[in-house]
Amino acid sequence: MTSLNNLKKYCNSLTEYSRRQTIEVKVGEVPMGGKNPIRIQSMTTVDTMDTLGSVEQTIRMVQAGCEYVRITAPSMKEAQNLQEIKKELRRRGYSVPLVADIHFTPNAAELAARLVEKVRINPGNYADKKRFEEIDYTDTSYHAELDRIRQKFTPLVKICKEYGTAMRIGTNHGSLSDRIMSRYGDTPLGMVESALEFLRICEDQHFYNITLSMKASNPQVMIQAYRLLVHKLDEEKFKPYPLHLGVTEAGDGEDGRIKSSVGIGTLLEDGLGDTIRVSLTEEPEAEVPVAKELADRYVHRRVSYPIPEINNYPVDPFTYTRRTTHEVMNMGGHQVPRVIADISEQENISPAALFTLGYHYSVPLDKWNIADIACDYIYTGDHAIDFEIPGTLGVIRNFQQWKNEKTKKGIYPLLTVSEYLEAANKSEALNFVRASLKEISQLLITKLKSDPTAVVIAHTENDHAMPELRRLFVELLAHGCNMPVVIERNYEPLSVEKFQLYAATDVGGLLIDGLGDGVFLKAKNISRKAVNETAFNILQATRTRISKTEYISCPSCGRTLFDLQETTAKIRARTSHLKGVKIGIMGCIVNGPGEMADADYGYVGSGPGRITLYRGKEVVKRNVPAERAVDQLIDLIKEDNNWIEVQESIKVE
Repeated sequence: MTSLNNLKKYCNSLTEYSRRQTIEVKVGEVPMGGKNPIRIQSMTTVDTMDTLGSVEQTIRMVQAGCEYVRITAPSMKEAQNLQEIKKELRRRGYSVPLVADIHFTPNAAELAARLVEKVRINPGNYADKKRFEEIDYTDTSYHAELDRIRQKFTPLVKICKEYGTAMRIGTNHGSLSDRIMSRYGDTPLGMVESALEFLRICEDQHFYNITLSMKASNPQVMIQAYRLLVHKLDEEKFKPYPLHLGVTEAGDGEDGRIKSSVGIGTLLEDGLGDTIRVSLTEEPEAEVPVAKELADRYVHRRVSYPIPEINNYPVDPFTYTRRTTHEVMNMGGHQVPRVIADISEQENISPAALFTLGYHYSVPLDKWNIADIACDYIYTGDHAIDFEIPGTLGVIRNFQQWKNEKTKKGIYPLLTVSEYLEAANKSEALNFVRASLKEISQLLITKLKSDPTAVVIAHTENDHAMPELRRLFVELLAHGCNMPVVIERNYEPLSVEKFQLYAATDVGGLLIDGLGDGVFLKAKNISRKAVNETAFNILQATRTRISKTEYISCPSCGRTLFDLQETTAKIRARTSHLKGVKIGIMGCIVNGPGEMADADYGYVGSGPGRITLYRGKEVVKRNVPAERAVDQLIDLIKEDNNWIEVQESIKVE
């Protein structure tokens, strides 16, 4: 078993798959944690007062594979109606455990805990009203606040204990209390401490039927918070509680799937996670197959061959720091991670081969048009290119073929390790060296360290891919190698969705730890366009390269005050060209302002047919009629000079 430095310990092993052993938590007839499989759950979007609508949607979710169903209970009337929903489900033969989702209303939580199998409370707003105030607490006044929380929270704990009801203490990055924000800031540590305050009260009452979550819309923050939570649980000798994994407000389509996979998949790789909810701005039954795909990958995780242990991980898993490298042309250093596209299987390469990779040639104008998600390099293997390519695009060829045209500008060799060690004449500017962990030797390290032109393309044949690539980075770090490294992954035939989920996990997990200066994805039977877009979407999700507008869009729930899917599509259609702008689209005022704290602009339901617009965390316009709200959102972006007119591309000679 790998021994990780205890100062940074958060998982059993960094190289062999080993699921974290937790206590078993009883949730109706479907326990989680312990030796149980990773459970799948989702949340209804129908108004909780619509009993039959809630029941029908719950049944669709169960039929899709959902093992727990969460239903919002924002007030006493919804909490009471959970009993009717449960009664009708049981009458129809469905015993799926129900989870009441509670914000701000302890009395609703106390009622729900008597009726359903589990309650979820948010420690940021269970006993606090968020006013975005910064308060200078003394130790005495801070402890007085904790005593106040204890008085409010203890009755729920006692009810859960009496009725055998499970509880999730679910921290959200965007809804931390003013008290936590004042002491710890908007940080992973603040998220962890927010949960631990409530967990200590539970343990004082000898109540342990608990799961924990640390959700954020930013996968980087989410991953750091979960890792730190596990570390703190061990450090302070809490019980090993099961973890509920999720990225909040992931969005829809492939963006939502990739963003969720970066966050959830990275933690699953390290053996963390006992239940999953993928939050998509789609129907809840569409979330379930995505969660199942992520979980099923670890049911029989095959390790092709053992990976050497990591006894001291030189990366801080709780904060982001990019690995220090020197620049080689446009790679490494302060450059954004680069994308390499594989077109090596095409023998007769024409300008049309680049169309799906973000490059469009205009014959009348004799110009290349370059999109925001245009790849930086193309790998052509043994094949030559006999037309003028854009000056921003580099070509990579196998070394033996490159030798025949090495004088051509913008063409660089890809060498095997043996070719690199033996070759006398290489490129004077840039040499790509394809190496696996097994090929890292002292001789190779010595040569790489003295070569200012070398860029390593790290690859693996191990099914346990991400840990082996991580081990390769550790080897380079241990020997002081600071050349850029491109992460390569080659996938056998998969569906497009599986490819997106797997690549986001394998590559995203490394980028989250600051490892990687480029992405090189290969996938059989997947279109080049889809592979290229996936690479850029992974970089976007990990916040390592922003190439388009980001939408922080919550899934619908019973509190939603407008059609989220339709509105998200409408806003996306009008704003998708605003590179780097983050727009939060939230269904209600309960979660909206907090959970979109990372956004530049916010569009939040504040009442039937009414929208509140935000600039960051600041309310700018209240009660805007929904039919005019998108236009006024765009006016707000224009006021800040963040609007640009639609341009299809950048034109270059």
